[in-house]
Parts: sequence; C-alpha cells; structure tokens
Amino acid sequence: MVADYHRAQLGALVAHVGEAVDHYRAGELDAFEVDRVLFQDSWAAKELWKFCNYLQVEVAATMITDEPPHDWWERGAPRER
Repeated sequence: MVADYHRAQLGALVAHVGEAVDHYRAGELDAFEVDRVLFQDSWAAKELWKFCNYLQVEVAATMITDEPPHDWWERGAPRER
C-alpha cells in the first residue's frame, strides 16, 4: 500500500514538472520559472520519500488510510522570508 501510494504521489509531482516544461516549450514560462518548479518538485519528492521510508510501514499505511497527508506539492513550496 505504501509503495503504491508513493508511486501515485510521485507521479502527481512529476506531472507538475511536465506541465512546466510544456509551458516553457510553448514560450509561456521562462527558464527561471521552470527552475522554480524543479526546485519545488525536488523538495516535495524528498518530503514524500521521508514519509514513505522513515515511518514504520504499518504507521504510514494507517495514516494513508485514515488521514492522508497534505498536498505534497505544497509541502515542497519555497518558504517566503
């Protein structure tokens, strides 16, 4: 269950990157904006990885079932200073 969750959530994160690259190719984003998406994806994927790998598998599975974690994309968002 945890591996399936990880795979699905990681796919959703990668979709953000794909969209950004598509917008870049269409001239709608510049390289810096795509870089920001890549940065956010990297942080979000790390947070997701920690959730799926640091917790005991039973605890993670229970959390996924009972109280799914918040949006991983938002967890990877840069913090404003």
